Amino acid sequence: MKKGFGGGMQQLMKQANQMQNKMKKIQEELALKEFAGTAGGGAVKVMVTGNNEVKSVVIQPDAASPDDVEMLQDLILAATNDALKTAKETHDAEMAKVTGGMNMPGMF
Repeated sequence: MKKGFGGGMQQLMKQANQMQNKMKKIQEELALKEFAGTAGGGAVKVMVTGNNEVKSVVIQPDAASPDDVEMLQDLILAATNDALKTAKETHDAEMAKVTGGMNMPGMF
């Protein structure tokens, strides 16, 4: 009986290791991808990586009014948050494919 249990545990550990390797590969792939966020109907566009690093900020000239700097700041924040949200949703969806939707805090 112990022999069967040990084999089952070994199989479980093997599966956990495979899952962890898949998750690591997905994280590496997502780190290379870029995600866009926009605000103001495209007046501001922000690109971030899957590692949540801001890669670029593009501001249309008509959005850069010196009379309304606060609006431009708000647009940049909104576009950045939009891009980060897209990156997180993509990350979560890709991880759920591997984990079957199991909540595994600390694993990724």
